[in-house]
Amino acid sequence: MTQDISKKSQWFGLLGWLALCYAVAGLGALASIQAASFYAELQRPAWAPPGWLFGPVWTALYGMMAVAVWLVWRRGGWAGARLALSMFVLQLALNGLWSWLFFAWHMGAWAFADIVVLWLALAATIGLFAKRNPVAAWLLVPYLAWVSFAAALNYSVWQLNPQVLG
Repeated sequence: MTQDISKKSQWFGLLGWLALCYAVAGLGALASIQAASFYAELQRPAWAPPGWLFGPVWTALYGMMAVAVWLVWRRGGWAGARLALSMFVLQLALNGLWSWLFFAWHMGAWAFADIVVLWLALAATIGLFAKRNPVAAWLLVPYLAWVSFAAALNYSVWQLNPQVLG
């Protein structure tokens, strides 16, 4: 049986999870400084969204991720949900790595491999979160949908630009 975390600690926890998620977003943004011009020069499939759409979508998704992980964490902390929280951190790290692989290092194949493993880790995270807090799991479903779309886009752009993305 897990012990609930105090209300005060819960709010600090929410701030911590928000800080972690947006720190990963910030690190990804560092890798993506030249992303707008780089993305504009790439051949893209007809169904690719405009570059300006990614920022607002990711901003919303990182907020939803933070709330989801907080909902799981606040019921017993790390001791109460070690596997679920560890899987969340793993998928978050893979998320942060993707921007570096694709935008900074122009490694299309490695970026695609990363996003496939990210998808698997995220699906596992959703399954683990569902056992602890169904709302937390549902908060990650739009993220899974976006990662699915991003994986297809990553693959297509990589295949259309082998000279740039290896």
